[in-house]
Amino acid sequence: MRRILASALLTVTAAGCAVSTQQEQEMGAQYSAQINSQLPIVQDPEINRYINVLGDSIARLTSRGDLDWKFYIVNSAEVNAFAVPGGYIYVNRGLIERAKNLSELAGVLGHEIGHVVKRHSIKQMQQMQGAQVGIGLGCVLLSVCNSDIAASGINLAGTALFAKFSRDDEAQADEVGIDNVVRAGISPKGIPEMFQILLDERQSDPGAVELWFGTHPTEESRIADTQRIIAQIDPAILQSLTYDSPRFHEFQQRVRMLPAPPPQKAATRG
Repeated sequence: MRRILASALLTVTAAGCAVSTQQEQEMGAQYSAQINSQLPIVQDPEINRYINVLGDSIARLTSRGDLDWKFYIVNSAEVNAFAVPGGYIYVNRGLIERAKNLSELAGVLGHEIGHVVKRHSIKQMQQMQGAQVGIGLGCVLLSVCNSDIAASGINLAGTALFAKFSRDDEAQADEVGIDNVVRAGISPKGIPEMFQILLDERQSDPGAVELWFGTHPTEESRIADTQRIIAQIDPAILQSLTYDSPRFHEFQQRVRMLPAPPPQKAATRG
């Protein structure tokens, strides 16, 4: 992982501000291969088909529809989702299980797609040129620190490059995410609804959603901001958009029937 990250940063440094789409895709493919070798990626064909069809229906209509978008589900009860440059999107099982309708899951995908469309990870790389950087995937994405992931050479004390963005980046991804799902014919109302679900759960069971709030700054103002943007959409258009579907609930039930997530060791937080 350190070798891959060093190579990526060298590419960014050499290219200055001009990181080509091809370079971004090559970096993303390297990171995704490493992530998939370390995290418990769901292998169920029906589940993977659904998440990729749904994700692609949103991503292919964006300004970066030319990317080879890929969507993965991580078999983790932790609530989280993250995006990797080049069009690789990951959603944890725990988030899918908490969604109440199609719109809420689609909103999460639209948001993460927004990070890739706006190249937020590339911007972070450019800001970290010359810095000693590590990717704490284990701690930040799965709360696994003293594990095989740590033994693989990931710097657990480093920055979670693809897991945490600035508040401005998050707000921009929210706005782009609303546009993304609307363009795909899906209601954006699930975006603030999912935020509310997670805020409510933070009050009742904060440990269950700790990772989400550690990687996605979410406050009441974020709900209000997305509701304000949605309120500006023509009501006739909103009424025509898909809010929920039986197929989503069939998919969700299949996710719930997956084998239990692998045991996780207690995280060490510094």
